[in-house]
Amino acid sequence: MKLPAFKIVAMLTLGVCVIPLHSCKDEQKTIQPVTIEFKKEGELIIKKANDSILKTIAIEIADNDYQTQTGLMYRDQMDADHGMLFIFPEEEYKSFYMKNTKIALDIIYINADKTIVSFQKNAQPFSEASLPSNAPAKYVLEINAGLADAWQLEVGDKIEYTRVD
Repeated sequence: MKLPAFKIVAMLTLGVCVIPLHSCKDEQKTIQPVTIEFKKEGELIIKKANDSILKTIAIEIADNDYQTQTGLMYRDQMDADHGMLFIFPEEEYKSFYMKNTKIALDIIYINADKTIVSFQKNAQPFSEASLPSNAPAKYVLEINAGLADAWQLEVGDKIEYTRVD
């Protein structure tokens, strides 16, 4: 007995659809957590207005769209002598938020002359509240929450940074 062609096609189609469903059913999918490691891309020196050095830290540099949009999101921790420096093409009012950021941060806004112009201290993890600068900024430095006070940083203090290869 010969099967009509449409039955053969129907059976093959059914077999193709059923087989993948069956084979996927037995597989266990595990999601591995993403760990983003600190990558030293530069050194940053924070100085008082009189040029005395307050602190030197290792920094990652965010200077393209992807890096500036991602920042320190998804990080579980950051060492006290580390930070992230955001470099923007234009000096203008900036605003950050903490969406997908797991660690509390101090956000330091810095103008084109590399002078600190304002702070947002103790920015809370996962908050989507706007954290604006009080003056135009070209640079933004993120460090662990509490360090701006511990290091006695003030508006008018300056930064210098160098890139490392």
